[in-house]
Amino acid sequence: MPQEHFPVLWLGQAAVVTLPVEVDITVADQVREDLLSVLNRGPATLIVDMGGTTFCDSAGVHALVRAHKRAAASRADMVLVIGAPAVQRVLAITGVDRLITVSPSVAAALAATGQSAEDTNAPPGAARAQAGPDTWAGRPR
Repeated sequence: MPQEHFPVLWLGQAAVVTLPVEVDITVADQVREDLLSVLNRGPATLIVDMGGTTFCDSAGVHALVRAHKRAAASRADMVLVIGAPAVQRVLAITGVDRLITVSPSVAAALAATGQSAEDTNAPPGAARAQAGPDTWAGRPR
């Protein structure tokens, strides 16, 4: 089983990957590799939780676009959860917010893709939610 560097939570056939506060050149390669690794496990939906991310540079944007290309090739949905206005602005300026669906919360992303926190069809050995997506990682959404 691959080991990702960023938290991955499986909610049925949706994988939620939580990214760090800063997604910049120092972590962009690892972000890309982790997102591609999760996509290789076959989720119907990849939710990239950037709700706690306050900074994203061009290397981070590139990692997200690469993951989106893989998701599209795999026929998986990809949704970005964005909270910080600075990150929203970077995605708007680059046009990524028109390429990849953006959602205000993990719960909204799950609802928009038809997934549910109660689904139990996660890949074998995957971490499953112990609480709803709005309370995951101890922070309200």
